[in-house]
Amino acid sequence: MTGVNDDVPGGRQLLCVEGVTKSFPGVRALDGVDLTLRAGEVHVLLGENGAGKSTLIKMLSGAHRPDAGRILAAGGHATGQASGKVSRQDGTREGPHDGLQEVHIRSAQDAERLGIATIYQEFNLVPGMTVAENIFLGRQPRTRLGLVDRRTMRARAAELLRRVRLDVSPDTPVCELGIARLQMVEIAKALSLDARVLIMDEPTAVLTSEEVETLFEIVRELRDAGVGIIFITHHLEEIGVLGDRVTVLRDGRSVQEVPAATDQDELIRLMVGRDIAEQYPRQRPEEPGAPLLRVRGLTRHGAAAGPVFEGIDFEVRAGEVVGLAGLVGAGRTEVVRAIFGVDRYDTGTVEIDGKELARGDVRAAMRAGLGLVPEDRKGQGLVLDASLQDNLTLARLDRYTRGGLVDRGTQRREAAAVAERLQVRMSGLGQRAGTLSGGNQQKIVIGKWLLTDARLLILDEPTRGIDVGAKVEIYQLINELTASGRAVLMISSDLPEVLGMSDRVLVMSQGRLAGELPVEAATQDAVMELALQAPDHPSTKHHDESAMEGSDVH
Repeated sequence: MTGVNDDVPGGRQLLCVEGVTKSFPGVRALDGVDLTLRAGEVHVLLGENGAGKSTLIKMLSGAHRPDAGRILAAGGHATGQASGKVSRQDGTREGPHDGLQEVHIRSAQDAERLGIATIYQEFNLVPGMTVAENIFLGRQPRTRLGLVDRRTMRARAAELLRRVRLDVSPDTPVCELGIARLQMVEIAKALSLDARVLIMDEPTAVLTSEEVETLFEIVRELRDAGVGIIFITHHLEEIGVLGDRVTVLRDGRSVQEVPAATDQDELIRLMVGRDIAEQYPRQRPEEPGAPLLRVRGLTRHGAAAGPVFEGIDFEVRAGEVVGLAGLVGAGRTEVVRAIFGVDRYDTGTVEIDGKELARGDVRAAMRAGLGLVPEDRKGQGLVLDASLQDNLTLARLDRYTRGGLVDRGTQRREAAAVAERLQVRMSGLGQRAGTLSGGNQQKIVIGKWLLTDARLLILDEPTRGIDVGAKVEIYQLINELTASGRAVLMISSDLPEVLGMSDRVLVMSQGRLAGELPVEAATQDAVMELALQAPDHPSTKHHDESAMEGSDVH
């Protein structure tokens, strides 16, 4: 593989996109986009949700074809014509893309032949198959008799797993792996293709900080080996750490290419077309109101390893945002799902406005004024094949139904009003939810609960996988909700987000509440100290006596 040139970021060009456009009914997704990728560089592709990033990478991986413009790649002689001008001396072609040829990527197989591998946010793995079978799916090594050579396949898979530092057996079914390990299997699969170009779509969105560092080490090794990497992320702090160059997309156009060391404020301005004065614009109440939610002694027994969660006590008051922090696996999501009635709990009580809520009854929770935006918006928050109108009104169909008939007129008017309020980018209310960008999908999930007049909104990872502009819009919506006397209980693995948007922070560790921090005492170090405590730590319930004074946590 080609090494890195010292004069330019990366070495020779591997890929070039010139003036590419792509339209779908009612939407121009790409409008004259340009991008170049060199060997031995990490080229960050940055833009808001809906800016065209997904369309571009699907084009490079063979899922979409451009309406206009062209794609050039190294080693593309089988699918197109060479680029450049004919030299008078020897008849060879030369020019600004020397060594590249125009290609037509019509399928995933075409992309694979060109050495282009893509790791999507939604993993492309078969749950019932083993790790080795997934890595070599459709490309299994064969014996001389044409049978699958399982011994060779397992040995090759084991070597690839070592390269990505994943300590699992090649014979493990992928359905037994967590999200972080699935991510590493996808990388191993890409490495098995000996890809020259690796496209990574939000690879750190679901990883812990330790797993992110492991991933970064792998990416740096690939870069040093001459692989060109297109890296998509909404975490601006990752860009300067890992990237070499950045191409910014906005509204389907490539706005500018800048060095990865560019100031974050400038990157935000290029992305959204305006300055964002404050990344976390929390407007805190002078004094919160009466308790809307009171949780007492909530416990769910688990297996031999211990309870899923135990002895959970806290309150959420009108007008405030309470953050629920902790490491992945601490039990945060399990607690809020139990509060909302989705999952069971064994002992304890949940009260809304002083009235005990029926256990395991989602409808009762909704009638009491609770709403839940789940962490998996695609799997649990949306009906992807249904229209935006149907998704927005799904939680309150009873409002539009009379005598078994749906009042479509009222339903459409109310859905349109919420979509306009949330500034959803769409072709119309009839558009399918699955075709929206991540940020706009999240707005639809939140909008569904706005139509129910929910008084307390539980937000589980509300900004995961969405851009900074959409994040600020969601933060402003949180301010509107709390200013009107509603309340928000927010789970987030993004610590700066928790600290920036919460009025109080509850920290969970291994299924228990380790402590509560008022906003003045809530620092990243203080939160992490609580999050890393063992359950029987003597200071579990009194992390900081002065900071905990007046706390409702027992």
